[in-house]
Amino acid sequence: MPLNFIRFKHARFSARFPDTFRYSRSHYWMSKVEGEENLWRVGFTKFATRMLGELVDCEWKPAEGGPVAPGDNIGWVEGFKAASDVYCVMNGAFAGGNPHLKVDACIVRSDPYEQGWLYSVRGEPEEESLDVHGYIALLSATIQRMAEEGHGEEGAAEE
Repeated sequence: MPLNFIRFKHARFSARFPDTFRYSRSHYWMSKVEGEENLWRVGFTKFATRMLGELVDCEWKPAEGGPVAPGDNIGWVEGFKAASDVYCVMNGAFAGGNPHLKVDACIVRSDPYEQGWLYSVRGEPEEESLDVHGYIALLSATIQRMAEEGHGEEGAAEE
């Protein structure tokens, strides 16, 4: 099923966000996998990929089927701009990392909402997850705060 997007623009940052996804306050998205019971994919939002730059590598800590909970440090990603720990935004059982990332980790930035997912979990999103409109409100406030703190170009991104 094709994704429907909500357009967002604030100052010099513009992006599109799938309207049926859930979002975390830490800039991850969560999407139910069609045809799979309680299987969700998780990835970075366009805002998060802008902050990290192109990814070059990643690693996952949990074993497949192992329990995960919101806030758990479940791995790391390394980009040209930064390295970052990856935290879980789901309750359930770890279902694995995206195998395509070992071949082409740049897909996280070039196709963040379909092929560029990070990991999957059988379970449910964290309780505090937001719908697309809640995430856009959070993102707008975040970019405004960054601008006030003098981060300028860091908030600029292409679609």
